[in-house]
Amino acid sequence: MRGIREHGATLIELIISIVVISIAASAVLGLLSGSVGRSADAMVMAQAVSIAEAYLEEISLKSFVDPDGVDGEGARTDFDDVDDYNGLVDNGARDQFGGAPAALAQYTVSVTVASSAALTGVPGAAAERIDVVVTAPNVTVALSGYKTQL
Repeated sequence: MRGIREHGATLIELIISIVVISIAASAVLGLLSGSVGRSADAMVMAQAVSIAEAYLEEISLKSFVDPDGVDGEGARTDFDDVDDYNGLVDNGARDQFGGAPAALAQYTVSVTVASSAALTGVPGAAAERIDVVVTAPNVTVALSGYKTQL
């Protein structure tokens, strides 16, 4: 009579398997947790870009020349030309009517409007450069555009 050979795993083999699987799982979870932490920065970056685009569009749609002849209106709701926005700093992004959504309180927006060097086909006196900088924790976005009189 032959001896019956038993098949199976020993206790030591099972323990080693569990250790190897747990190390692999830890490595994968570590990589995933790192990418989840950085995904919030991408959302903040996207919001900062949207805010900068909104400010740049608002300013670009204003007149190059002051329509009422009064330069430097006091309130943003009264701004009627591009130059009025020079030096604007909003702590907490705001809409053009002064509304400040609470969710955008962490963003700071600063605007600089300055006479530009001559662009191709446009004299320097007829062009202004608009710089919008939006800052938030770990993110800074800067957009620039030009407004011409022509």
